[in-house]
Amino acid sequence: MLICRRYPSHNDVRNRLPNGSTNRYFRFVVPRDENRIGIDIINKTVVQAKENVDRALNASIKKLFASSQPRKPSDLLALFRFPSPAAQQIARAAKIFERTIQLVHEHVKEMDRVNVSNDKYNFFHLLSPAHVDVIANLSGCSAHRRINNCSDMCFHHKYRTFDGTCNNLQHSMWGASLTPFKRLLSPVYENGYNTPVGWQETKGRPSARLVSTELISSNEVTDDAQYTHMLMQWGQFLDHDIDFIVSSLSTLRFSDGLDCTKQYNVCDNQPPCFPIPIPANDPRIKGHGCMQFTRSSAVCGTGTTSVFFSAVTPREQMNQITSYIDASVVYGSSEEEIMNLRDLESKGLLKSNPNIGKGKPLLPFNRDTPIECLQPDDSPVPCFLAGDFRAKEQLGFLSMHTIWMREHNRIAEELEDLNPHWDGDKVYHEARKIVGAEMQHITYTEWLPKILGLRGMALVGTYSGYEPNIDAGIVNAFATAAFRFGHGLINPIIFRLNSSFQPIEEGNIPLHKAFFSPYRLVTEGGVDPILRGLFGRAAKSRDDKHQLINSELTERLFEMAHEIALDLGALNIQRGRDHALPG
Repeated sequence: MLICRRYPSHNDVRNRLPNGSTNRYFRFVVPRDENRIGIDIINKTVVQAKENVDRALNASIKKLFASSQPRKPSDLLALFRFPSPAAQQIARAAKIFERTIQLVHEHVKEMDRVNVSNDKYNFFHLLSPAHVDVIANLSGCSAHRRINNCSDMCFHHKYRTFDGTCNNLQHSMWGASLTPFKRLLSPVYENGYNTPVGWQETKGRPSARLVSTELISSNEVTDDAQYTHMLMQWGQFLDHDIDFIVSSLSTLRFSDGLDCTKQYNVCDNQPPCFPIPIPANDPRIKGHGCMQFTRSSAVCGTGTTSVFFSAVTPREQMNQITSYIDASVVYGSSEEEIMNLRDLESKGLLKSNPNIGKGKPLLPFNRDTPIECLQPDDSPVPCFLAGDFRAKEQLGFLSMHTIWMREHNRIAEELEDLNPHWDGDKVYHEARKIVGAEMQHITYTEWLPKILGLRGMALVGTYSGYEPNIDAGIVNAFATAAFRFGHGLINPIIFRLNSSFQPIEEGNIPLHKAFFSPYRLVTEGGVDPILRGLFGRAAKSRDDKHQLINSELTERLFEMAHEIALDLGALNIQRGRDHALPG
């Protein structure tokens, strides 16, 4: 049985922590029965934790959706990273579990203060297995331990599941949605298990914003001599097919419901807030204490909550989509998303919007989202609905979503013509299988050789058949750091070209004006000019070490009038610290 106390760790804890490191907060001892916390206190504490968490979550969501227009860049960032309904439930359960433990901690500290004892080892937590079961059940953590049924072999031998389960019949959860990222190296948390470096001990740790302005941001752009801007755009499309970090739903502190970036202009690190300090001499953001940043949600049973599941394990983060290259970016990674995108009145088609695309259908409008994308007053165009919630982020990415919706429907119509006896489900799944194979082929045959080069592709080797003992799950450092190299390929201009590959009448647009602006697809020429710009103009060079990320992304990310824009370089660095990536 695991009991925590607030004194330096001994060997029994050292053996349970990554790399044998010590932990100043936890020690495991067997409590005396008379000191145990009562179940009634546990029940009350869980109720209070739910109230704290739900207050912050509901207030954050209400604040985010209070207006039909986002009011500041951090709103756009929150919308861009808004978790799926299933991910929201899991994240909420983990936070309730975590908050319960914090409240029990505070309760026992108060008991220790009132009842002073001569025993220098006053107990920090006195929890029995029964207490742990109560917390796990009432918080909802227990309900999210998925058990898969892979018995429908007729389906599994022919098609991929929507959520990635049962793709590997020997390891049915590998690569599935809503599972933890993998680790290559042990994480580096400030306290050994859950707080990021810089949470308390800030000396010697420069602000992520300072690192971005000094080492990452550049106003200069050198065109890539070999590759077009489509190299970048395919990378983003592929990335959104294989990983999506679950961010905290709340932008308010769970402890008191306050916005930690608003308190006396101080960057206050209280869950889930981990704001980025702004240097006093910052070239752009002067007089502002910090840039908003919220931590990624933890997986139940890791970090703080792991103490009650047989061993101390570090805080882990979750991938809310499938890790396989399976075109989930087109179709979604859950039953709800799949059904919301299918045109059930047709034979296997995806929904489309045929009336506004100048003869070429666009994506359907997302009528169920209570917030609209950016739009001028005279052009009320809602956000579009796609297999990935992030499709609305910028026009190039939205254009890719559009042509892959069209590609599915093209294939489905041909399959129906060839096989009139097939029903809609058969047509849909066969078309989906082909689209997934196209994405794999483009990635491994066309895209990866340009990214990895001859030596890299030689290390990858040729495909020799399915390997069930290789875990397809995404590595945390890949999703959080390595694959973000693509940010260095982004050209700060969205080129829009006509059939002669000259700028269209509406002209090219700077990237910061292409964020969350789907109305431009409807009113300014459609998808074709943007796609021509992607394969008709160069990517930003990735070879110059002094041009890592263009200032359009570090100084004007999600820029809005009268509001301070975000910094993609700083956000990347802070996310790496949040996930405890080693140097």
